[in-house]
Amino acid sequence: MKDRHQLRRRDFLATSAAAASIPYFIPEGVLAQDEKPGANDRLVVGHIGIGGMGNGHLGRMVKFQEMGLTSVAAVCDVDEGRLASAAKRAVGATPYRDYRYICQRKDIDAVVIATPDHWHAVQTVHACESGKHVYVEKPASVTVEEGQAMVTAARRNHRKVQVGAQGRTGWGAYYTCRAIRNGIVGKVSKVTCWHYANPVDNNPVADGDPPPQLDWDLWLGPLPWRPYNQRYLHGVFRWLLESGGGQIRDRGAHQFSTIMWCMNADHQVSYTVEATGTAPTMGLWDCPIDMNVVYNFTDPDWTLTWGQPGNKVGKSEFGNVFWGENGDHLVLEWEGAYRPAEPRAMEFKLPPGGEDPYRIDAYDDFNMNHAADWFKAIREPDYLPAVDIEIGHRIATLCNLGNISYRLGRKLQWDGVKQQVVGDDQANRLLGVPQRHPYHL
Repeated sequence: MKDRHQLRRRDFLATSAAAASIPYFIPEGVLAQDEKPGANDRLVVGHIGIGGMGNGHLGRMVKFQEMGLTSVAAVCDVDEGRLASAAKRAVGATPYRDYRYICQRKDIDAVVIATPDHWHAVQTVHACESGKHVYVEKPASVTVEEGQAMVTAARRNHRKVQVGAQGRTGWGAYYTCRAIRNGIVGKVSKVTCWHYANPVDNNPVADGDPPPQLDWDLWLGPLPWRPYNQRYLHGVFRWLLESGGGQIRDRGAHQFSTIMWCMNADHQVSYTVEATGTAPTMGLWDCPIDMNVVYNFTDPDWTLTWGQPGNKVGKSEFGNVFWGENGDHLVLEWEGAYRPAEPRAMEFKLPPGGEDPYRIDAYDDFNMNHAADWFKAIREPDYLPAVDIEIGHRIATLCNLGNISYRLGRKLQWDGVKQQVVGDDQANRLLGVPQRHPYHL
């Protein structure tokens, strides 16, 4: 079915001259069938974005390949230095500068997307429409409209999309979730987060020419055109509201995902949100230095607060606290993946008839478990992954609405069923942004 989300061939050809046009071959016997992995029951995978987390995901997929579970067929990055390094690591994988070549390959079953946030939605939609399952790093999207398009593409094309909020397959989150859901601190009335501030670009540099190994146009992709500046990339894209959204859209996406799971609140899609923060006064980075965001949920009633820096209750750089009855509370450091649960949560005995939340437990590495959960979803039609794209979209919406409330300087009432801000046309106009041709939904 053709619609406005599909990549038109003339658009692809018009922009592919800048891409590395490397021919590829399809190894005999690995052509995948719909809803099934390729030859020898292997999942044939392509990697899009291989710096930072992407490099870690590639290493894990190579491990799965050594186990005979996957075949890494392609790697892609707009930075030729990173691309060359990945090609050496994934022996036999075809390197590409432009992800659209991977989407065109019929032998690839699934893709792992770990590009900067502003690329997540477009690449996920294109991959789903090309018949590929998707593992996409968090946050799912940078706008609410992008998240809606991702959910639609996954459901319409019957693809399984796992968002990389790995806390839900971490042991720390599991023990905390089990304890909270079974009343270790009684009824939870509020959850508070603490996190260190966004950095300030206090040493601005002038615009200049991009390094020769970087395809600047492809890196920008859906973003408006602008001159190259080293303060935009690689990892520092995080500190611009337009592309990264700051700590709340980065670590907040991790923490909120775990919190909503522990609170059994994935169904609570409507709430109010009110944010305040301190804007930087110099440099390119425009995310608020400090930030406080309060979300109020009803039926059941509880409050979620993002504090930047907030009240640091634990010892780690960030974490959250579940506040229960009679002043009792339970702390979860980080998001429950990289740090263990509190000892009393780990020692908590499930009461008769208690709820034991599901967690896949195939490997010692929680990242590998998160990928294995995705594999399970691909192979089992009725199973959705731990952070299915609809959940990931709802979590990203929490983050994105926090930033919108900060920008507008007022409280918002979010109707999660209609997916719009109640009675606020200006806020609703910020739920989506124009995207640059041809890198758009």
